[in-house]
Amino acid sequence: MHSSDKATERPFLNIREMTLTALMIAVICILGPISFPISISPVPISLGSLAIYLTVYVLGLKLGLISCVAYLLLGLAGLPVFTGFSGGFAKVAGPTGGYMLGYLFLAVTEGCFVDHFHGKKVPAVTGMIAGTALLYLFGSLWLAYQMRLTFFEALAMGAIPYLPGDAAKIAIALTLGSAIRYTLRRGNLLN
Repeated sequence: MHSSDKATERPFLNIREMTLTALMIAVICILGPISFPISISPVPISLGSLAIYLTVYVLGLKLGLISCVAYLLLGLAGLPVFTGFSGGFAKVAGPTGGYMLGYLFLAVTEGCFVDHFHGKKVPAVTGMIAGTALLYLFGSLWLAYQMRLTFFEALAMGAIPYLPGDAAKIAIALTLGSAIRYTLRRGNLLN
């Protein structure tokens, strides 16, 4: 490869993409710890999924997934960015760890829909719903394992009570995300 070929190669992330990604990582780290415990489940109501919905809708698959992975790595490193302002490996290894892993599947699924359909609302919502189903699948499987429950008991405890809240989070992410996407595109900050 000639040195002139290297000069024309596009970097993995340009400055604009790095900046947008860093901003959305900050959004996830601010919203992720905000949670509300409920008496029927060890899984609190969390704004983390709202942050993932919003981030991926605004940034798409690549940057949204990078943001999600960075958030999880920051939490694993011990920063208090997980629910209840906690962090560290013990949180991921605990009963709610499967839901955190599920964030990755949510990001990939939603991102594929957002990218393929260029951020159109109905496909984006479809991606959010499909991604949420995968998040609940992994979360419920891990919860069942950790608490010695059947899968359906874990689903009833760790997924079903949260469906109305997730519908509201999806509506918020779609509304807010549409406005942010429009503004960023209008300013030529987003492709």
